[in-house]
Amino acid sequence: MKKNKLETLCVHEGQLKDLENKGAISPLYMATAYAYDEVEVTRYPRYFNTPNQVGLAKKIAALEGAEQGIIFGSGMAAISTALLSHLRSGDHIVLQADLYGGTTNLIVEEFEKFGIEYSFSPGLLASDLEKLIQPNTKVVFIETPSNPLMKLVNLEAVAKMAKKKGVISIIDNTFASPINQNPISFGIDVVIHSATKYLGGHSDILAGAVVGSQKHIEVVFQMAKNLGGSLSDYTVWLLERSMKTLSIRVKAQNENAVELAKFLENSKSVDQVYYPGLKSHPDHELACLQMNGFGGMLSFELSRSHDLDLFQKNLHLIKPAVSLAGVESTITIPTKTSHALISSEERKAQGIKDNLIRFSVGIEHFDDLKEDIDQALIKSKL
Repeated sequence: MKKNKLETLCVHEGQLKDLENKGAISPLYMATAYAYDEVEVTRYPRYFNTPNQVGLAKKIAALEGAEQGIIFGSGMAAISTALLSHLRSGDHIVLQADLYGGTTNLIVEEFEKFGIEYSFSPGLLASDLEKLIQPNTKVVFIETPSNPLMKLVNLEAVAKMAKKKGVISIIDNTFASPINQNPISFGIDVVIHSATKYLGGHSDILAGAVVGSQKHIEVVFQMAKNLGGSLSDYTVWLLERSMKTLSIRVKAQNENAVELAKFLENSKSVDQVYYPGLKSHPDHELACLQMNGFGGMLSFELSRSHDLDLFQKNLHLIKPAVSLAGVESTITIPTKTSHALISSEERKAQGIKDNLIRFSVGIEHFDDLKEDIDQALIKSKL
């Protein structure tokens, strides 16, 4: 059977058929109690197998080219379950250093309690990660583009290295989304999404997802059913609805982000712009090789000639807000939000400065976003 394109998968894959009323959208099954006798599958929300849960997991897995998937109550539930399901006491994990702050906090604060050893690699080359692999290493964990400096990791090189060393490769693919990047096609084993972000796309859903081979997802499921991080079917239904527009939303955000990155790069009020779509980005050539689009996320360092707080306060369209990837444009200061839990020394080591702003570009008109930034820069000039 012919495989449909991403745009078509977003709309149709995993959609449930309304056999009774022939409605055009998936029916919503709200039950938490299902029959157990004379049925093929005993369904239970905590077992991630209600009709809506199964349908949504199928959609996300198809978009990533994976065999199977599981939907979780949050991105962190997805990350923690995926990692803990593949690690045991006495095991070791290698991670890149510049990760989402919540992931770093999970590792640093919790893993020692489980007797799991870890090493963070300041370098992002496959060879940098390989140097840290030990006889008891079981997992290599990466995130590309990284949060918040948009650094890239060579997916194919990491996948080959992991297979050579006999370890499982896991990636947080949230910033790219399945529209812009498909790590499994490069050999990565397990892909994680904070579905709160691009998959939901409207700043009103909290969810996570893990996809991979049937073998790997079965391992994740055995842990997931005990930890209980499932998602309510109503939220699952809302997320499946939101994902119908994923492709057109992300492509619009890509287009805006490219233009805004160029605009900011040419501004005297900005010291540095981090965006893989810029030719000045050190990983631009790699982005062209492994990404289908450069993404809607960028970050920039505001010049010291401007007051950071005044700049935020004077924005009208662009909202200072935590989280990202909604249809509306938002900014956040990583040192105060996503990376506030890690030490200032660690932030400095990662290159995250106090004047760094992370910009989640929405689907508004470029001219309006540019005008909003311009007027805020004028009003924040010292």
